[in-house]
Amino acid sequence: MNITDKFKATRKHTEKLCEPLETEDYVAQIATFTSPTKWHIAHTTWFFEEFILKQFKEEYQLFDEHFNFIFNSYYNNSGKRISRANRGYLTRPTVKRVFEYRNYVTEQMVEFLSQNPSEKVLELLELGINHEEQHQELLITDLKFMFASNPLYPVYDANFNIINSQNTDSGFAAIKEGVYEIGHQGDDFCYDNELGRHKVYLNDFEISKSLVTNGEFIEFIEAGGYEDFNLWLEEGLHWKAKKEVNSPLYWKKIDGEWHHFTLSGLQKVNPDSLLTHISYYEAYAYAEWKNMRLPNEFEWEIASEKFDWGKRWEWTNSSYLAYPNFKKSEGIAKSFIVSQTEQVVYIEKLDKTFHFKKGEKIATEISRKYNDKIIQNLIEKTNFSVISKLTDSKDYFANYILNRN
Repeated sequence: MNITDKFKATRKHTEKLCEPLETEDYVAQIATFTSPTKWHIAHTTWFFEEFILKQFKEEYQLFDEHFNFIFNSYYNNSGKRISRANRGYLTRPTVKRVFEYRNYVTEQMVEFLSQNPSEKVLELLELGINHEEQHQELLITDLKFMFASNPLYPVYDANFNIINSQNTDSGFAAIKEGVYEIGHQGDDFCYDNELGRHKVYLNDFEISKSLVTNGEFIEFIEAGGYEDFNLWLEEGLHWKAKKEVNSPLYWKKIDGEWHHFTLSGLQKVNPDSLLTHISYYEAYAYAEWKNMRLPNEFEWEIASEKFDWGKRWEWTNSSYLAYPNFKKSEGIAKSFIVSQTEQVVYIEKLDKTFHFKKGEKIATEISRKYNDKIIQNLIEKTNFSVISKLTDSKDYFANYILNRN
């Protein structure tokens, strides 16, 4: 598939994700950390207009000069923008108008790409495609958070079955002590925070080749894991009390049985399916209960060759920091490394809906909010293992932990 076809396929896939929606579903924003569907599909369009068509296509006519203010996200060089918390106030432009905007920009892009664009344009195009793929996942997770807050528990798509994926492997993979290389290599696309390939030293360890299941976490709940303060970080105890948390996000007990909200509606929790929607605090407590820990970023990357990854986000116990010799990309491709306490995330390929790769990493905030999360077991191959409590961390959050002494 050439890059023009990839562009068209990406645009079409975003619109396919919108097919189950009613007009009202496009506009609502029920939390400041989410965005309306209408904004997502317009923002990804604005990206191509602002950074490619406006800059490189001769005599390009803007679809609407006001859209830059309302559909910019955090690109400071592109001018002022509406506050993220206010995106849900935008009843206008209408959904119909936004789709007209998408179609206009897509057509203009396809025409422009037929004219042998420069390497610079092709680089921006690839970045824009990856950017839109990220927003495809954001669109879905924001919709799920919105629908889950509706007492009618709307069904997005009865056949959207990501939540019920299961493990295909078991046991532990052993990694020998030694010096390993970390970071992106090759000529394929990557973000700048994946660059700065360097050596790291790792001790012997073993990592689970399977992810924690719903049934395993139910055992933790039934054993009193949420009530045993000895399992929790001090910060986690405050978070749990403030939020009144006693189960994973979207879970609720009905007639003595655990149910959870999914994009296919409210369903009974399948004990064999992979656990999702867990904060670092819950993950840490679960790991303490199992006498295990979460792997760090480098352990996970090296070990990932030995297990089948890609069914969930997998969180590490590493801070979101630049690699040695990191050089921030110029312009819009740069990373926003804003805090040394934000958690590293490895984005994985999630079913056939999203398209990510090993080694990609982003930062996240501490609360579980709405993203899917899962546990990766890891065992230290030592007689004694000391696990840091990390009580001074501000923004730690992980999928799960598991380190056996």
